[in-house]
Amino acid sequence: MYAFLLALHSLTRWLVLISLLVSIFLGFYGWKKKQPFGSHANRIRHITATIAHIQLVLGICLYVISPITEYFRAHFSEAVHERAIRFFGMEHALMMLVGITVITIGSVKVKRTAEDTLRYKRMAIWYLAGLLIILSSVPWQFSPLVSRPYFRAF
Repeated sequence: MYAFLLALHSLTRWLVLISLLVSIFLGFYGWKKKQPFGSHANRIRHITATIAHIQLVLGICLYVISPITEYFRAHFSEAVHERAIRFFGMEHALMMLVGITVITIGSVKVKRTAEDTLRYKRMAIWYLAGLLIILSSVPWQFSPLVSRPYFRAF
């Protein structure tokens, strides 16, 4: 179960990143061109937030069953001094939660706004902020904090 969830979480990260990039591009484009915020833009906003929430649920499931985070929770005083364990036990989990919270707030603000240009502006800014927070804590292969492969096999 753990290996499957880890692989699914690894795959879903790419869907989150792609959907955020599409939404951000659409947001800036619609904002600058003063486009009407139609059902297509609203659907992309909703799909992006949904993919992010699915990734969050997968991440929470992994946090509960992962041997790394299990060790972190059981041996907190020693684990906070081990970079990789602290990263997954605290930093990654917290920053991803913050990033997805920012995306959720942005999605709700867009949904509750009546004026089209402002809807695009809010989508662009809030989703960009969420993306930057998320990018700061993804365990990229080149990361000095902790390195993981770009894809995990099932």
